[in-house]
Amino acid sequence: MNHADLLVTGIDWLITVDTGRRIIRDAAVAVKDGKFAAIGKSAEIGAAWSAERTVDGRGTVGLPGMVDNHLHTSFSLARGLADESNAQSFLFDHMYPYEAVMEEEDVHASVSLATVEMLRHGVTCYIEPGNYHPDVTVKAVMDAGMRMVLATSCFDKSKTVTGVMPARMIQDTALCIAKTEEIFDKYPGKYKGRLTVSASFRGMNNSTDELILALKGIADKHDAVLQTHACFSYFTHDASVTHHGMPEIERLESLGVLDDRMLILHGGWLEPQEIALLAKRRPTIVCCPTSSLHNGYGNFKMASHPELMALGVNVSLGADHASSGTVDLVQEMRHAVGGYKEMRLNPRVMPPEQAIEMATINGARGAGLADRIGSVEAGKEGDLVLFDATVSEWQPLYNPVSNLVYGATGNTVKHVFVGGEQVVRDGRMTRVDQDAVLREAARAGSRITSRLDMNKVLKLRWPVT
Repeated sequence: MNHADLLVTGIDWLITVDTGRRIIRDAAVAVKDGKFAAIGKSAEIGAAWSAERTVDGRGTVGLPGMVDNHLHTSFSLARGLADESNAQSFLFDHMYPYEAVMEEEDVHASVSLATVEMLRHGVTCYIEPGNYHPDVTVKAVMDAGMRMVLATSCFDKSKTVTGVMPARMIQDTALCIAKTEEIFDKYPGKYKGRLTVSASFRGMNNSTDELILALKGIADKHDAVLQTHACFSYFTHDASVTHHGMPEIERLESLGVLDDRMLILHGGWLEPQEIALLAKRRPTIVCCPTSSLHNGYGNFKMASHPELMALGVNVSLGADHASSGTVDLVQEMRHAVGGYKEMRLNPRVMPPEQAIEMATINGARGAGLADRIGSVEAGKEGDLVLFDATVSEWQPLYNPVSNLVYGATGNTVKHVFVGGEQVVRDGRMTRVDQDAVLREAARAGSRITSRLDMNKVLKLRWPVT
């Protein structure tokens, strides 16, 4: 008899996303030293393994912990403050002013709120594109028991054809390089592998060639991910052509930084030659469906995510921010498949299996962690999500892949494990007081809005009495 730390037994359907893409009925997993030690039928695992703790998985559908490849956790207190705004107005009239008035305690409250939403919706790892308070970001995420890929916010051009950054957000090239080096010196190897570090220049049009090349050098030195927003609207595409004489992906290629360790956030507005470059260099492209739908970026109309996947490019999913309404990767899956079926007038485009890959193993590849997470396989970290399949959204249950993508939401998550540790039990966080998190988020929201001109950022069209 083998001994494990945790057995989860009786899982009605386990979607493993392993190399054989197996779906196992009446499944069980054994977790030892934080990693999956055995996966199979409940009878088989029960006969071979004992454990200190056993969790009953009857009435559930299991999935690897999902990996959100793009989420601004510091924007989680901006829900409702940036509606009906085009790309330029969204950034310069709403989100940058909001971000510029945030203090450290506000960022902690916002990130803590984001961890509640992510974990309760089945996301066990996410990639942070960067804010101005990385230390409290790390504290909030690690306290919740999640995994993350950390970054710090880098812009070194305060004024471009796109707009002018708030004074408080203006930083020079040297400072951006120094603070990126600082997080690489400070964090790798801590928190039992739940925290890794990336380099990030948040906006291409607000970043000099010098900064981009320096951050690429830092990323290469540490074998880390380099990430940037690119091609998310006509606005950014046109600004790049105007200022640099070439669109964004071409600019990255001209600088020699485009490769398979790069994360391109959004990647919607591409010229034909840029599609060829992506197919050649194989970065990860992060599709952010709700963000585009909320702000009308045109990423379903103009983007080529299904075609890029057919060309072998890794395409993953990101919720982007709470400003677009939801932080729920399950709903992002549905928006992705539905949006592309509609725009291509083709129901065969982007089947649900592909969406699940985008949310799990493709996300793990984007994070540079595919050897550790993204699928339920022996030797990988014990990150597992159990959905409550007894609720109406999951019934009748003929095909769990279909039900998950087309019918369910993240609110049907019941249990979540990270490295074998249960961090959500019966829909409630186990490590933090989620009610206290919500109360502090409300207080932080009031602090932030007191510092903003609400007539500019909030659009209430109906009278409030």
